[in-house]
Amino acid sequence: MTRINRLAYLLLFFVIPFNSSAQNTVMSKAVTPRMRVIIDNDFSGDPDGLFALTHLLLSPSVEIRGIIGSHLKVGDGFDHSATQADNAAKKATELLTLMKMAGKIPVVAGSNTGMQNDTTAIKSAGVDLIIKEASRTDTNLPLYVICGAGLTEIASAALTDSKIASKLTLVWIGGPEYADLALPPPNYSSPEYNLNIDINAARAVFNHTQLKLWQIPRNGYRQALLPYSELLTKVKPHGEIGKYLTTTLENLMGRLQQYHLNIGETYILGDSPLVLLTALQSSFEADPSSSEYTLKPCPNINAQGGYDYNAGGRNIRVYGRLDINLMFNDFFAKLELMDK
Repeated sequence: MTRINRLAYLLLFFVIPFNSSAQNTVMSKAVTPRMRVIIDNDFSGDPDGLFALTHLLLSPSVEIRGIIGSHLKVGDGFDHSATQADNAAKKATELLTLMKMAGKIPVVAGSNTGMQNDTTAIKSAGVDLIIKEASRTDTNLPLYVICGAGLTEIASAALTDSKIASKLTLVWIGGPEYADLALPPPNYSSPEYNLNIDINAARAVFNHTQLKLWQIPRNGYRQALLPYSELLTKVKPHGEIGKYLTTTLENLMGRLQQYHLNIGETYILGDSPLVLLTALQSSFEADPSSSEYTLKPCPNINAQGGYDYNAGGRNIRVYGRLDINLMFNDFFAKLELMDK
Protein backbone atom coordinates (compact mmCIF):
# COMPACT_ATOMS: atom_id res chain seq x y z
CA MET A 1 0.00 0.00 0.00
CA THR A 2 1.49 3.37 -1.01
CA ARG A 3 1.79 6.26 1.42
CA ILE A 4 -1.07 8.16 -0.23
CA ASN A 5 -3.29 5.08 -0.24
CA ARG A 6 -2.56 4.52 3.48
CA LEU A 7 -3.54 8.13 4.17
CA ALA A 8 -6.78 7.74 2.25
CA TYR A 9 -7.55 4.52 4.12
CA LEU A 10 -6.98 6.15 7.51
CA LEU A 11 -9.17 9.10 6.59
CA LEU A 12 -11.97 6.80 5.49
CA PHE A 13 -11.60 4.61 8.57
CA PHE A 14 -11.51 7.34 11.21
CA VAL A 15 -13.44 10.19 9.63
CA ILE A 16 -16.29 8.28 7.96
CA PRO A 17 -17.82 5.78 10.39
CA PHE A 18 -18.87 2.55 8.73
CA ASN A 19 -22.35 1.23 9.39
CA SER A 20 -23.19 -1.96 7.55
CA SER A 21 -26.92 -1.23 7.86
CA ALA A 22 -26.61 2.17 6.17
CA GLN A 23 -24.10 1.68 3.38
CA ASN A 24 -26.01 3.99 1.05
CA THR A 25 -25.65 6.86 3.51
CA VAL A 26 -21.98 6.16 4.06
CA MET A 27 -21.38 5.97 0.32
CA SER A 28 -23.11 9.28 -0.34
CA LYS A 29 -21.00 10.97 2.34
CA ALA A 30 -17.75 9.40 1.22
CA VAL A 31 -18.20 9.98 -2.52
CA THR A 32 -18.98 13.30 -4.15
CA PRO A 33 -19.13 14.20 -7.86
CA ARG A 34 -15.82 14.62 -9.64
CA MET A 35 -17.13 14.85 -13.20
CA ARG A 36 -20.15 16.09 -15.11
CA VAL A 37 -21.94 13.77 -17.50
CA ILE A 38 -24.50 14.20 -20.27
CA ILE A 39 -25.94 10.87 -21.41
CA ASP A 40 -27.28 10.64 -24.98
CA ASN A 41 -29.04 7.40 -25.90
CA ASP A 42 -31.79 5.72 -27.90
CA PHE A 43 -33.86 4.73 -24.87
CA SER A 44 -36.82 3.67 -27.02
CA GLY A 45 -34.57 1.09 -28.69
CA ASP A 46 -32.34 -1.60 -27.22
CA PRO A 47 -32.95 -1.71 -23.42
CA ASP A 48 -29.21 -1.73 -22.70
CA GLY A 49 -29.41 2.07 -22.52
CA LEU A 50 -31.89 1.87 -19.65
CA PHE A 51 -29.51 -0.38 -17.69
CA ALA A 52 -26.65 2.08 -18.24
CA LEU A 53 -28.84 5.03 -17.22
CA THR A 54 -29.91 3.26 -14.03
CA HIS A 55 -26.29 2.51 -13.19
CA LEU A 56 -25.29 6.14 -13.71
CA LEU A 57 -28.18 7.42 -11.59
CA LEU A 58 -26.88 5.24 -8.74
CA SER A 59 -23.28 6.51 -9.11
CA PRO A 60 -22.45 9.40 -6.74
CA SER A 61 -19.13 10.25 -8.43
CA VAL A 62 -20.95 11.67 -11.46
CA GLU A 63 -23.12 14.77 -11.67
CA ILE A 64 -25.63 14.08 -14.42
CA ARG A 65 -26.26 17.41 -16.13
CA GLY A 66 -28.76 16.19 -18.69
CA ILE A 67 -30.30 13.22 -20.46
CA ILE A 68 -30.89 13.30 -24.21
CA GLY A 69 -33.26 10.90 -25.95
CA SER A 70 -31.92 10.20 -29.43
CA HIS A 71 -33.28 8.67 -32.63
CA LEU A 72 -32.70 5.31 -34.27
CA LYS A 73 -32.30 4.43 -37.92
CA VAL A 74 -35.49 4.99 -39.91
CA GLY A 75 -37.65 1.86 -39.71
CA ASP A 76 -35.66 0.30 -36.87
CA GLY A 77 -37.36 -2.77 -35.44
CA PHE A 78 -37.21 -1.42 -31.89
CA ASP A 79 -39.24 1.70 -32.78
CA HIS A 80 -40.87 2.11 -36.19
CA SER A 81 -42.22 5.58 -35.43
CA ALA A 82 -41.18 9.00 -36.74
CA THR A 83 -40.81 10.27 -33.16
CA GLN A 84 -38.04 8.02 -31.90
CA ALA A 85 -36.14 10.76 -30.00
CA ASP A 86 -39.34 11.96 -28.32
CA ASN A 87 -40.15 8.38 -27.36
CA ALA A 88 -36.63 7.93 -26.00
CA ALA A 89 -36.99 10.99 -23.79
CA LYS A 90 -40.32 9.62 -22.50
CA LYS A 91 -38.67 6.29 -21.61
CA ALA A 92 -35.91 8.10 -19.71
CA THR A 93 -38.51 10.12 -17.81
CA GLU A 94 -40.42 6.91 -17.04
CA LEU A 95 -37.30 5.42 -15.49
CA LEU A 96 -36.55 8.60 -13.50
CA THR A 97 -40.11 8.56 -12.16
CA LEU A 98 -39.72 4.96 -11.07
CA MET A 99 -36.52 5.91 -9.22
CA LYS A 100 -38.22 8.95 -7.66
CA MET A 101 -35.87 11.33 -9.50
CA ALA A 102 -38.33 12.91 -11.92
CA GLY A 103 -37.77 16.64 -12.30
CA LYS A 104 -34.29 16.52 -10.75
CA ILE A 105 -32.38 16.07 -14.01
CA PRO A 106 -33.21 17.76 -17.34
CA VAL A 107 -34.52 15.32 -19.96
CA VAL A 108 -34.78 16.53 -23.55
CA ALA A 109 -35.36 15.01 -26.94
CA GLY A 110 -32.77 15.25 -29.65
CA SER A 111 -33.58 15.34 -33.33
CA ASN A 112 -35.99 12.72 -34.66
CA THR A 113 -33.94 12.54 -37.86
CA GLY A 114 -30.28 12.18 -38.78
CA MET A 115 -28.07 14.79 -40.40
CA GLN A 116 -28.59 15.46 -44.12
CA ASN A 117 -24.82 15.64 -44.72
CA ASP A 118 -21.64 15.63 -42.67
CA THR A 119 -21.17 19.42 -42.45
CA THR A 120 -24.63 20.80 -41.69
CA ALA A 121 -25.78 20.76 -38.07
CA ILE A 122 -29.29 19.88 -36.98
CA LYS A 123 -31.01 22.01 -34.34
CA SER A 124 -32.51 20.36 -31.27
CA ALA A 125 -32.89 20.80 -27.54
CA GLY A 126 -30.18 18.17 -27.13
CA VAL A 127 -27.71 20.23 -29.14
CA ASP A 128 -28.52 23.32 -27.06
CA LEU A 129 -28.04 21.38 -23.82
CA ILE A 130 -24.58 20.16 -24.84
CA ILE A 131 -23.38 23.60 -25.96
CA LYS A 132 -24.71 25.30 -22.83
CA GLU A 133 -23.10 22.81 -20.46
CA ALA A 134 -19.77 22.76 -22.33
CA SER A 135 -19.64 26.56 -22.28
CA ARG A 136 -19.91 26.89 -18.49
CA THR A 137 -17.12 28.74 -16.70
CA ASP A 138 -18.37 28.30 -13.12
CA THR A 139 -17.10 24.76 -12.53
CA ASN A 140 -13.84 22.85 -12.77
CA LEU A 141 -15.48 19.44 -13.04
CA PRO A 142 -14.58 17.84 -16.39
CA LEU A 143 -17.44 17.17 -18.78
CA TYR A 144 -18.10 13.85 -20.49
CA VAL A 145 -20.73 13.45 -23.20
CA ILE A 146 -21.46 9.73 -23.33
CA CYS A 147 -23.29 8.32 -26.33
CA GLY A 148 -24.71 4.83 -26.66
CA ALA A 149 -26.31 5.21 -30.07
CA GLY A 150 -25.90 7.66 -32.97
CA LEU A 151 -23.88 10.87 -32.85
CA THR A 152 -26.40 13.35 -34.23
CA GLU A 153 -26.51 15.71 -31.23
CA ILE A 154 -22.81 15.86 -30.36
CA ALA A 155 -21.85 16.20 -34.02
CA SER A 156 -24.33 19.03 -34.51
CA ALA A 157 -23.17 20.72 -31.30
CA ALA A 158 -19.51 20.62 -32.37
CA LEU A 159 -20.36 21.90 -35.85
CA THR A 160 -22.46 24.70 -34.35
CA ASP A 161 -19.79 25.79 -31.85
CA SER A 162 -16.33 24.41 -32.57
CA LYS A 163 -14.98 25.80 -29.28
CA ILE A 164 -16.67 23.06 -27.27
CA ALA A 165 -14.31 20.45 -28.75
CA SER A 166 -11.66 21.35 -26.18
CA LYS A 167 -14.11 21.45 -23.29
CA LEU A 168 -15.41 17.89 -23.15
CA THR A 169 -14.59 14.24 -23.74
CA LEU A 170 -16.86 12.21 -25.98
CA VAL A 171 -17.25 8.55 -25.01
CA TRP A 172 -18.96 6.61 -27.79
CA ILE A 173 -20.22 3.05 -28.03
CA GLY A 174 -20.02 2.32 -31.74
CA GLY A 175 -18.07 1.67 -34.90
CA PRO A 176 -16.72 -1.55 -36.39
CA GLU A 177 -13.54 -3.34 -35.38
CA TYR A 178 -10.17 -1.94 -36.44
CA ALA A 179 -8.52 -4.50 -38.70
CA ASP A 180 -5.20 -4.35 -36.85
CA LEU A 181 -6.84 -4.85 -33.43
CA ALA A 182 -9.70 -7.33 -33.75
CA LEU A 183 -11.72 -9.47 -36.12
CA PRO A 184 -15.45 -8.93 -36.66
CA PRO A 185 -17.90 -11.51 -35.31
CA PRO A 186 -19.60 -14.11 -37.51
CA ASN A 187 -22.36 -12.74 -39.73
CA TYR A 188 -21.49 -9.19 -38.72
CA SER A 189 -23.51 -6.23 -39.94
CA SER A 190 -21.92 -3.52 -42.04
CA PRO A 191 -22.10 -0.65 -41.30
CA GLU A 192 -21.95 -1.29 -37.56
CA TYR A 193 -25.32 -0.70 -35.86
CA ASN A 194 -24.70 2.53 -33.90
CA LEU A 195 -22.64 4.11 -36.66
CA ASN A 196 -25.37 3.26 -39.16
CA ILE A 197 -27.95 5.21 -37.14
CA ASP A 198 -26.42 8.39 -38.56
CA ILE A 199 -23.38 7.88 -40.79
CA ASN A 200 -23.24 11.59 -41.57
CA ALA A 201 -22.96 12.42 -37.88
CA ALA A 202 -20.15 9.89 -37.42
CA ARG A 203 -18.35 11.38 -40.41
CA ALA A 204 -18.75 14.85 -38.92
CA VAL A 205 -17.28 13.79 -35.55
CA PHE A 206 -14.37 11.80 -36.99
CA ASN A 207 -13.60 13.81 -40.14
CA HIS A 208 -14.46 17.40 -39.31
CA THR A 209 -14.09 18.03 -35.57
CA GLN A 210 -11.32 18.00 -32.99
CA LEU A 211 -13.42 16.38 -30.28
CA LYS A 212 -11.50 14.37 -27.72
CA LEU A 213 -12.81 10.87 -28.40
CA TRP A 214 -12.82 7.62 -26.46
CA GLN A 215 -14.32 4.92 -28.69
CA ILE A 216 -15.61 1.50 -27.67
CA PRO A 217 -16.07 -0.32 -31.00
CA ARG A 218 -18.06 -3.50 -31.53
CA ASN A 219 -15.35 -5.88 -30.29
CA GLY A 220 -15.30 -3.89 -27.05
CA TYR A 221 -18.97 -3.49 -26.25
CA ARG A 222 -19.74 -7.13 -27.16
CA GLN A 223 -17.80 -8.14 -24.04
CA ALA A 224 -20.57 -6.75 -21.80
CA LEU A 225 -22.42 -10.05 -21.51
CA LEU A 226 -25.05 -10.32 -18.78
CA PRO A 227 -26.10 -13.92 -18.08
CA TYR A 228 -29.85 -14.42 -17.74
CA SER A 229 -29.13 -16.18 -14.44
CA GLU A 230 -27.68 -12.96 -12.99
CA LEU A 231 -30.58 -10.92 -14.35
CA LEU A 232 -32.88 -13.11 -12.28
CA THR A 233 -30.73 -13.32 -9.13
CA LYS A 234 -28.96 -9.94 -8.98
CA VAL A 235 -31.26 -7.48 -10.77
CA LYS A 236 -34.87 -8.67 -10.51
CA PRO A 237 -35.03 -8.97 -6.67
CA HIS A 238 -34.12 -5.33 -6.07
CA GLY A 239 -37.16 -3.12 -5.93
CA GLU A 240 -39.35 -1.72 -8.64
CA ILE A 241 -36.38 -0.73 -10.78
CA GLY A 242 -35.01 -4.29 -10.71
CA LYS A 243 -38.39 -5.64 -11.79
CA TYR A 244 -38.74 -2.95 -14.46
CA LEU A 245 -35.36 -3.67 -16.05
CA THR A 246 -35.90 -7.42 -15.92
CA THR A 247 -39.39 -7.21 -17.42
CA THR A 248 -38.16 -4.91 -20.19
CA LEU A 249 -35.43 -7.34 -21.17
CA GLU A 250 -37.61 -10.44 -20.80
CA ASN A 251 -40.29 -8.88 -23.02
CA LEU A 252 -37.65 -8.30 -25.70
CA MET A 253 -36.40 -11.87 -25.38
CA GLY A 254 -39.97 -13.06 -25.87
CA ARG A 255 -40.40 -10.96 -29.02
CA LEU A 256 -37.14 -12.29 -30.43
CA GLN A 257 -38.33 -15.86 -29.91
CA GLN A 258 -41.44 -15.07 -31.94
CA TYR A 259 -39.10 -14.31 -34.85
CA HIS A 260 -37.24 -17.60 -34.19
CA LEU A 261 -34.11 -15.78 -32.98
CA ASN A 262 -32.44 -17.90 -30.31
CA ILE A 263 -30.10 -15.59 -28.38
CA GLY A 264 -29.11 -18.19 -25.81
CA GLU A 265 -28.70 -17.26 -22.15
CA THR A 266 -26.76 -13.98 -22.31
CA TYR A 267 -27.61 -10.46 -23.40
CA ILE A 268 -25.14 -7.77 -24.46
CA LEU A 269 -25.56 -4.72 -22.23
CA GLY A 270 -23.34 -2.85 -24.65
CA ASP A 271 -23.99 0.63 -23.24
CA SER A 272 -22.83 -0.17 -19.71
CA PRO A 273 -19.14 0.52 -20.53
CA LEU A 274 -20.18 4.19 -20.60
CA VAL A 275 -20.42 3.90 -16.81
CA LEU A 276 -17.21 1.89 -16.49
CA LEU A 277 -15.13 4.55 -18.26
CA THR A 278 -16.58 7.48 -16.29
CA ALA A 279 -17.99 6.76 -12.84
CA LEU A 280 -15.59 3.87 -12.19
CA GLN A 281 -12.31 5.59 -12.95
CA SER A 282 -9.38 4.95 -10.62
CA SER A 283 -9.15 6.74 -7.28
CA PHE A 284 -5.77 8.42 -7.74
CA GLU A 285 -4.51 9.67 -11.12
CA ALA A 286 -8.10 9.25 -12.27
CA ASP A 287 -8.54 7.22 -15.45
CA PRO A 288 -10.31 4.00 -16.53
CA SER A 289 -7.16 2.21 -15.40
CA SER A 290 -8.53 -1.34 -15.29
CA SER A 291 -9.50 -1.32 -18.98
CA GLU A 292 -7.12 -1.23 -21.92
CA TYR A 293 -7.00 1.06 -24.93
CA THR A 294 -4.84 1.79 -27.95
CA LEU A 295 -4.03 5.29 -29.13
CA LYS A 296 -4.74 5.57 -32.86
CA PRO A 297 -4.78 8.42 -35.37
CA CYS A 298 -8.45 9.22 -35.80
CA PRO A 299 -9.51 7.64 -39.11
CA ASN A 300 -11.87 9.21 -41.58
CA ILE A 301 -15.27 7.58 -41.88
CA ASN A 302 -16.18 6.98 -45.51
CA ALA A 303 -19.66 7.13 -47.04
CA GLN A 304 -20.10 3.37 -46.55
CA GLY A 305 -19.38 3.60 -42.82
CA GLY A 306 -15.87 2.13 -42.97
CA TYR A 307 -12.54 3.48 -41.75
CA ASP A 308 -10.09 5.23 -44.06
CA TYR A 309 -6.60 5.66 -42.65
CA ASN A 310 -5.75 9.27 -41.82
CA ALA A 311 -2.10 9.76 -40.89
CA GLY A 312 -2.79 13.31 -39.75
CA GLY A 313 -5.76 12.45 -37.56
CA ARG A 314 -5.78 13.50 -33.91
CA ASN A 315 -5.09 10.73 -31.41
CA ILE A 316 -8.17 8.95 -30.10
CA ARG A 317 -8.53 6.17 -27.55
CA VAL A 318 -9.87 2.89 -28.92
CA TYR A 319 -10.84 0.60 -26.05
CA GLY A 320 -10.29 -3.14 -26.43
CA ARG A 321 -10.38 -5.19 -23.23
CA LEU A 322 -12.87 -3.87 -20.69
CA ASP A 323 -13.11 -4.62 -16.96
CA ILE A 324 -16.55 -6.23 -17.17
CA ASN A 325 -16.28 -7.72 -13.66
CA LEU A 326 -15.82 -4.31 -12.05
CA MET A 327 -18.64 -2.88 -14.15
CA PHE A 328 -21.28 -5.49 -13.37
CA ASN A 329 -20.24 -6.12 -9.76
CA ASP A 330 -20.60 -2.41 -9.07
CA PHE A 331 -24.02 -2.34 -10.72
CA PHE A 332 -25.26 -5.34 -8.72
CA ALA A 333 -23.92 -3.87 -5.47
CA LYS A 334 -25.60 -0.51 -6.05
CA LEU A 335 -28.93 -2.21 -6.75
CA GLU A 336 -28.53 -4.12 -3.48
CA LEU A 337 -27.67 -0.94 -1.58
CA MET A 338 -30.99 0.57 -2.67
CA ASP A 339 -32.67 -1.99 -0.39
CA LYS A 340 -30.67 -0.98 2.69
